[in-house]
Amino acid sequence: MKTISKQTLDFLKELEKNNNRDWFNDNKKEFKAIEAEVKASYKELFNALSIHDDVDGFKMFRIYRDVRFSKNKQPYKTHFGGSFNRRKPELRGGYYLHIQPNNESFIATGFWEPNKDDLLRMRKEFEMDASEMRAILSNKTFANVWGELVGDELKSAPRDFDKNHPDIDLIRKKQFIFTKKYKDTEVLSASFLEDVNNSFQTVRPFFDYMSDVLTTNLNGESII
Repeated sequence: MKTISKQTLDFLKELEKNNNRDWFNDNKKEFKAIEAEVKASYKELFNALSIHDDVDGFKMFRIYRDVRFSKNKQPYKTHFGGSFNRRKPELRGGYYLHIQPNNESFIATGFWEPNKDDLLRMRKEFEMDASEMRAILSNKTFANVWGELVGDELKSAPRDFDKNHPDIDLIRKKQFIFTKKYKDTEVLSASFLEDVNNSFQTVRPFFDYMSDVLTTNLNGESII
Protein backbone atom coordinates (compact mmCIF):
# COMPACT_ATOMS: atom_id res chain seq x y z
CA MET A 1 0.00 0.00 0.00
CA LYS A 2 1.04 3.62 -0.42
CA THR A 3 3.05 5.39 2.26
CA ILE A 4 2.68 8.82 3.80
CA SER A 5 5.77 10.82 2.82
CA LYS A 6 8.05 12.69 5.18
CA GLN A 7 7.46 15.70 2.95
CA THR A 8 3.80 15.64 4.01
CA LEU A 9 4.60 15.90 7.71
CA ASP A 10 7.34 18.47 7.07
CA PHE A 11 4.96 20.66 5.09
CA LEU A 12 2.35 20.54 7.85
CA LYS A 13 5.02 21.51 10.41
CA GLU A 14 5.98 24.52 8.30
CA LEU A 15 2.33 25.44 7.85
CA GLU A 16 1.91 25.43 11.62
CA LYS A 17 4.75 27.94 11.89
CA ASN A 18 3.51 30.05 8.97
CA ASN A 19 -0.26 29.85 9.17
CA ASN A 20 -1.03 32.83 6.94
CA ARG A 21 -2.27 33.35 3.41
CA ASP A 22 0.93 34.85 2.02
CA TRP A 23 3.08 31.87 3.00
CA PHE A 24 0.44 29.40 1.86
CA ASN A 25 0.03 31.07 -1.52
CA ASP A 26 3.80 31.09 -2.00
CA ASN A 27 3.88 27.34 -1.31
CA LYS A 28 0.58 26.36 -2.89
CA LYS A 29 2.14 24.37 -5.71
CA GLU A 30 3.89 22.12 -3.18
CA PHE A 31 0.68 21.85 -1.16
CA LYS A 32 -1.36 20.74 -4.17
CA ALA A 33 1.18 18.01 -4.98
CA ILE A 34 1.16 16.78 -1.37
CA GLU A 35 -2.62 16.96 -1.20
CA ALA A 36 -2.89 14.77 -4.31
CA GLU A 37 -0.53 12.19 -2.79
CA VAL A 38 -2.44 12.10 0.48
CA LYS A 39 -5.76 11.79 -1.32
CA ALA A 40 -4.36 8.81 -3.24
CA SER A 41 -3.53 7.21 0.13
CA TYR A 42 -7.08 7.78 1.34
CA LYS A 43 -8.36 6.25 -1.88
CA GLU A 44 -6.16 3.21 -1.39
CA LEU A 45 -7.45 2.82 2.17
CA PHE A 46 -11.00 3.10 0.84
CA ASN A 47 -10.27 0.27 -1.61
CA ALA A 48 -8.87 -1.86 1.22
CA LEU A 49 -11.90 -1.17 3.41
CA SER A 50 -14.18 -2.13 0.54
CA ILE A 51 -12.81 -5.67 0.62
CA HIS A 52 -14.15 -6.38 4.11
CA ASP A 53 -16.87 -3.74 4.56
CA ASP A 54 -19.55 -2.05 2.47
CA VAL A 55 -18.26 1.52 2.32
CA ASP A 56 -19.98 3.73 -0.20
CA GLY A 57 -17.62 6.68 -0.28
CA PHE A 58 -14.93 8.72 1.42
CA LYS A 59 -14.36 12.41 1.95
CA MET A 60 -11.04 14.13 2.46
CA PHE A 61 -11.63 17.42 4.23
CA ARG A 62 -10.38 20.75 2.89
CA ILE A 63 -7.32 22.39 4.41
CA TYR A 64 -9.17 25.67 4.78
CA ARG A 65 -10.65 26.45 8.20
CA ASP A 66 -14.07 28.01 8.69
CA VAL A 67 -13.12 30.93 10.93
CA ARG A 68 -16.48 32.72 10.91
CA PHE A 69 -17.58 31.49 14.34
CA SER A 70 -14.20 30.56 15.80
CA LYS A 71 -11.91 32.45 18.15
CA ASN A 72 -9.00 30.85 16.31
CA LYS A 73 -8.65 32.92 13.14
CA GLN A 74 -5.80 30.95 11.59
CA PRO A 75 -6.92 30.27 8.01
CA TYR A 76 -5.55 26.73 7.58
CA LYS A 77 -5.74 23.41 9.35
CA THR A 78 -2.41 21.86 10.22
CA HIS A 79 -3.52 18.30 9.51
CA PHE A 80 -5.21 16.17 6.87
CA GLY A 81 -8.43 14.41 7.75
CA GLY A 82 -10.83 12.13 5.95
CA SER A 83 -13.87 10.01 6.70
CA PHE A 84 -15.19 6.78 5.21
CA ASN A 85 -18.92 6.11 5.19
CA ARG A 86 -20.68 2.75 5.53
CA ARG A 87 -23.77 2.11 3.40
CA LYS A 88 -26.92 3.36 5.07
CA PRO A 89 -29.53 2.69 6.29
CA GLU A 90 -28.59 -0.97 6.80
CA LEU A 91 -25.06 -0.32 8.04
CA ARG A 92 -24.13 2.19 10.73
CA GLY A 93 -20.92 3.79 11.94
CA GLY A 94 -17.95 5.32 10.16
CA TYR A 95 -14.17 5.56 10.01
CA TYR A 96 -11.84 8.55 10.29
CA LEU A 97 -8.12 8.98 9.52
CA HIS A 98 -6.24 12.02 10.86
CA ILE A 99 -2.68 12.84 9.69
CA GLN A 100 -0.82 15.39 11.84
CA PRO A 101 2.88 15.73 12.69
CA ASN A 102 4.45 15.74 16.14
CA ASN A 103 2.90 12.36 16.96
CA GLU A 104 -0.66 13.73 16.75
CA SER A 105 -1.97 11.34 14.07
CA PHE A 106 -4.81 9.01 14.96
CA ILE A 107 -7.69 6.96 13.66
CA ALA A 108 -11.18 6.98 15.09
CA THR A 109 -14.32 4.98 14.57
CA GLY A 110 -17.81 4.71 16.00
CA PHE A 111 -20.61 7.22 16.44
CA TRP A 112 -19.67 10.90 16.78
CA GLU A 113 -23.10 12.53 16.66
CA PRO A 114 -25.88 9.95 16.85
CA ASN A 115 -29.24 11.60 16.23
CA LYS A 116 -31.80 11.77 19.03
CA ASP A 117 -33.74 8.69 17.91
CA ASP A 118 -30.63 6.55 17.45
CA LEU A 119 -29.23 7.61 20.82
CA LEU A 120 -32.48 6.74 22.58
CA ARG A 121 -32.56 3.35 20.82
CA MET A 122 -29.01 2.60 21.98
CA ARG A 123 -29.83 3.57 25.54
CA LYS A 124 -32.98 1.47 25.56
CA GLU A 125 -30.96 -1.50 24.32
CA PHE A 126 -28.40 -1.10 27.10
CA GLU A 127 -31.19 -0.68 29.63
CA MET A 128 -32.72 -3.95 28.50
CA ASP A 129 -29.54 -5.99 27.99
CA ALA A 130 -25.96 -4.72 27.66
CA SER A 131 -24.31 -8.14 27.80
CA GLU A 132 -23.46 -8.25 24.08
CA MET A 133 -21.92 -4.78 24.22
CA ARG A 134 -19.93 -5.78 27.31
CA ALA A 135 -18.65 -8.89 25.54
CA ILE A 136 -17.41 -6.80 22.61
CA LEU A 137 -15.67 -4.29 24.85
CA SER A 138 -13.96 -7.00 26.90
CA ASN A 139 -12.76 -9.04 23.92
CA LYS A 140 -8.97 -9.16 24.20
CA THR A 141 -8.26 -8.68 20.47
CA PHE A 142 -10.65 -5.74 20.29
CA ALA A 143 -9.36 -4.11 23.47
CA ASN A 144 -5.70 -4.51 22.46
CA VAL A 145 -6.36 -2.46 19.32
CA TRP A 146 -8.86 0.12 20.53
CA GLY A 147 -8.60 0.37 24.29
CA GLU A 148 -11.56 1.89 26.08
CA LEU A 149 -14.77 3.39 24.74
CA VAL A 150 -14.58 7.20 24.84
CA GLY A 151 -16.85 10.14 24.04
CA ASP A 152 -18.97 12.80 25.68
CA GLU A 153 -21.43 11.67 28.33
CA LEU A 154 -23.98 13.04 30.76
CA LYS A 155 -22.97 13.56 34.38
CA SER A 156 -26.06 11.70 35.52
CA ALA A 157 -28.79 9.53 34.04
CA PRO A 158 -30.78 10.67 31.00
CA ARG A 159 -34.42 11.54 31.62
CA ASP A 160 -36.59 8.49 32.41
CA PHE A 161 -33.58 6.24 33.07
CA ASP A 162 -32.61 4.87 36.48
CA LYS A 163 -29.39 6.47 37.73
CA ASN A 164 -28.68 3.26 39.66
CA HIS A 165 -28.99 0.99 36.63
CA PRO A 166 -25.98 -1.40 36.51
CA ASP A 167 -25.18 -0.24 32.96
CA ILE A 168 -25.64 3.47 33.57
CA ASP A 169 -22.04 4.08 32.39
CA LEU A 170 -23.16 3.06 28.89
CA ILE A 171 -26.62 4.61 29.10
CA ARG A 172 -25.37 8.09 29.91
CA LYS A 173 -22.98 8.25 26.94
CA LYS A 174 -23.75 10.70 24.13
CA GLN A 175 -20.97 9.44 21.85
CA PHE A 176 -19.52 5.99 21.22
CA ILE A 177 -16.00 6.44 19.92
CA PHE A 178 -12.80 4.42 19.74
CA THR A 179 -9.44 5.99 18.88
CA LYS A 180 -5.93 4.78 18.21
CA LYS A 181 -2.89 7.08 18.14
CA TYR A 182 0.18 6.86 15.90
CA LYS A 183 3.68 8.26 16.23
CA ASP A 184 5.28 9.99 13.24
CA THR A 185 7.61 7.04 12.72
CA GLU A 186 4.59 4.74 12.46
CA VAL A 187 2.80 7.05 10.02
CA LEU A 188 5.85 7.08 7.76
CA SER A 189 6.32 3.31 7.84
CA ALA A 190 5.47 1.13 4.86
CA SER A 191 2.91 -0.79 6.94
CA PHE A 192 0.94 2.25 8.19
CA LEU A 193 -2.13 2.02 5.95
CA GLU A 194 -2.18 -1.75 6.31
CA ASP A 195 -2.25 -1.36 10.10
CA VAL A 196 -5.03 1.24 9.83
CA ASN A 197 -7.08 -1.08 7.65
CA ASN A 198 -6.52 -4.05 9.97
CA SER A 199 -7.49 -1.92 12.98
CA PHE A 200 -10.69 -0.80 11.28
CA GLN A 201 -11.49 -4.42 10.44
CA THR A 202 -11.20 -5.30 14.13
CA VAL A 203 -14.09 -2.96 14.99
CA ARG A 204 -16.62 -4.92 12.93
CA PRO A 205 -18.22 -6.81 15.84
CA PHE A 206 -19.13 -3.44 17.36
CA PHE A 207 -20.53 -2.14 14.06
CA ASP A 208 -22.45 -5.35 13.38
CA TYR A 209 -24.02 -5.13 16.83
CA MET A 210 -24.88 -1.44 16.57
CA SER A 211 -26.26 -1.84 13.05
CA ASP A 212 -28.53 -4.61 14.25
CA VAL A 213 -29.72 -2.48 17.18
CA LEU A 214 -30.36 0.63 15.08
CA THR A 215 -32.27 -1.17 12.35
CA THR A 216 -34.67 -3.01 14.68
CA ASN A 217 -37.08 -2.14 17.49
CA LEU A 218 -36.83 -3.54 21.01
CA ASN A 219 -38.72 -6.65 19.85
CA GLY A 220 -36.07 -7.33 17.22
CA GLU A 221 -38.36 -6.39 14.34
CA SER A 222 -36.86 -4.56 11.35
CA ILE A 223 -37.67 -0.84 11.06
CA ILE A 224 -36.13 -0.28 7.63
